[in-house]
Amino acid sequence: MKNFLLIFGFIAVYSCGGSYKTSSSDKKSEDKISVSKVKISKSDLTKYGKSITSKELKDYLYVFAGDDFEGRDTGEPGQKKAAEYLKKQYKKLGIPSPLGDDNYFQEIPESYFRGGIKASENVLAYIKGTEKPEEIVVLSAHYDHVGVDAKGNVYNGADDDGSGTVSLLEIAEAFVKAKKDGVGPKRSILFLHVTGEEKGLYGSRFYTENPIFPLENTVTDLNIDMIGRIDEKHEGEEMNNYVYLIGSDRLSTELHVISEEVNAKYTKLDLDYTYNAKNDPNRFYFRSDHYNFAKHNIPIIFYFNGVHEDYHQVTDTPDKIEYDLMAKRAQLVFYTAWEIANKEDRLIVDGVEEDGE
Repeated sequence: MKNFLLIFGFIAVYSCGGSYKTSSSDKKSEDKISVSKVKISKSDLTKYGKSITSKELKDYLYVFAGDDFEGRDTGEPGQKKAAEYLKKQYKKLGIPSPLGDDNYFQEIPESYFRGGIKASENVLAYIKGTEKPEEIVVLSAHYDHVGVDAKGNVYNGADDDGSGTVSLLEIAEAFVKAKKDGVGPKRSILFLHVTGEEKGLYGSRFYTENPIFPLENTVTDLNIDMIGRIDEKHEGEEMNNYVYLIGSDRLSTELHVISEEVNAKYTKLDLDYTYNAKNDPNRFYFRSDHYNFAKHNIPIIFYFNGVHEDYHQVTDTPDKIEYDLMAKRAQLVFYTAWEIANKEDRLIVDGVEEDGE
């Protein structure tokens, strides 16, 4: 996650900051779940969701957040290795790039960056929709981190944002398995791994300024940035089955309702909206890549586990990840994306974003 040098530490905010409260235990919500038109039973859909496993996430992350990738600093050799790794995984999954041929990279020239940052690239993969291919559901995560310090210590960035990056790989695998079985998605899915987030949300800004698919055809961006850990507020078995959601109700109340209903039916996480408050002093809504979509009035959800003592430290390593919880959070993103991609009509946008920067 981008660091704005805010002094936030572990701010104890115990009241729900958003307009909604979690309904993970609300049976009425489960009864009224929006049903997509793709013919698939709950048990069959759960089969795909549960293909997102803690073991596979762990296997991916120990490689992706290992020392070989040198902290994945934007434009540096470690980031280039990470980009090649992502390309290799999508090719293994049989998921093509929307750029055609063997090109999975949206190149960003050095001139686009400030501060001497070298040229970099977003990594894109794409599953074409069966009925509404021109409408795009974006799933995003930044794959860069902050590199190596002067003493040679590697900032592995396992949670930030290795967790989101490898979750996209698992979600992509779940979607491609369903597609091979002939069950969607109706809309196209773009898996967007952006670079330069830590330097100032560069990769997502470049994509929205140079979109591969028209922004007016982009239905939503579901952005994952840090979903592998438990923050101080949620320590303890009775508190740790949670995820923070930010922005779900700001541009589309329908998106928020779908998110709540999907969670009630499938994952039953405690959805915490503390950081969705308009007056949140941390300003997390503005600090990850979804914001560059929200600026264009594209509905978004930002999935987040909160900050912890290893945030932007060399101690953010794969051995500290809560893999079972991470898998459940990734499954929530999959089920939400599935519903949006397969519903009859595209999301209603009933809010307009005002620039808060």
